[in-house]
Amino acid sequence: MKRIVFIFLLLAPPGALRAQRTIDPTWIHRNVQRTQERPTDISTSSCHYKPLIGVGDAAPAILRSVARYGEVTIDPMGECKETSYPAEEQIYYVLAGDGTLDYNGQRTSVKKDDFMYLPPKVRHGMANPSSSPLRFVLMGFKIPRGTALPAPPGLQIANANDVRLQTDTGHPASTLYRLLLGNRKGSNDKLDCGVVVTSLFMMEFAPGGTNFPHHHDMAEEIYMILDGHGDIAAGGGENGIVGLHPSGPGDVYFFRLNSTVGFYNRDKTRAHILAVRSWYPFPPRDYQN
Repeated sequence: MKRIVFIFLLLAPPGALRAQRTIDPTWIHRNVQRTQERPTDISTSSCHYKPLIGVGDAAPAILRSVARYGEVTIDPMGECKETSYPAEEQIYYVLAGDGTLDYNGQRTSVKKDDFMYLPPKVRHGMANPSSSPLRFVLMGFKIPRGTALPAPPGLQIANANDVRLQTDTGHPASTLYRLLLGNRKGSNDKLDCGVVVTSLFMMEFAPGGTNFPHHHDMAEEIYMILDGHGDIAAGGGENGIVGLHPSGPGDVYFFRLNSTVGFYNRDKTRAHILAVRSWYPFPPRDYQN
């Protein structure tokens, strides 16, 4: 019997063997321009959602702390449905246009490069009272079951242009960082209010600059290239050799735990990447203190 099985394996076509097993990817690449709109819980006839990572996307189930990541466009004079999530925190980052955020009944004007934290259980929604489209990135992260949370804070909102550029220890000076939003136990970011989110930041790469390929043992990460062109370093390999992937505006990359992540700016101008990192496994904390 063993000889028969061995002969079958030798003679079986490669496709038959591959069909028996699938391998989860180390990283996922999406592009905003090539992603089709799909309805979600915030969608209306004037609110359009493009799922890039997570809910609404057909990616394999390799996500751990990330719930959803996508781009929202609201037509002039349009609005999205209001939502709230019992076990998901969200961040919005405005890419273009002006709008109005409804946060638990409080209305606040928002503009390009504003970012805001939306905690679990708080009802929120976005509208566009202007004559131009409003575009923003929607990021959602899963709160682990049983996590003790404090009462939701008041609206946490700021603008990226009000956050200073700085170097980061361990990375070359050719890349500067704006530390936008961190976790509640932090003190270095403009807003420190995240639970699963550990860091939302903007990277500015000088011509020829890099942040050097690296990896994170306990965090998933997502890059969105806002402008500039270069090579994304993604994945892993023998002897630390990784793949380099030509990338430009609108490209989005998800990196799973321990995946190599990095960027090399190949342009003669500066490049900017919006990045977000979230814990997994979630480290124990007492948020009620």
